[in-house]
Amino acid sequence: MKIELNGEARDVAATTLAALLEECGFSGRVATSLNETFVPATMRDAKALNDGDRIEVVAPMQGG
Repeated sequence: MKIELNGEARDVAATTLAALLEECGFSGRVATSLNETFVPATMRDAKALNDGDRIEVVAPMQGG
């Protein structure tokens, strides 16, 4: 399936947002949005992906 992840076109096998995070190596606490709509961590397993979806994944960073 072809999606856009953080502005980059990707071809992935994942069919849910949770599976996508695992496939792409995201771990720990991250914030996610699907087609510009925030998706809480508790909903990622149920959130199906479709061809052309736009996903943003943001991880908190320390520093100043």
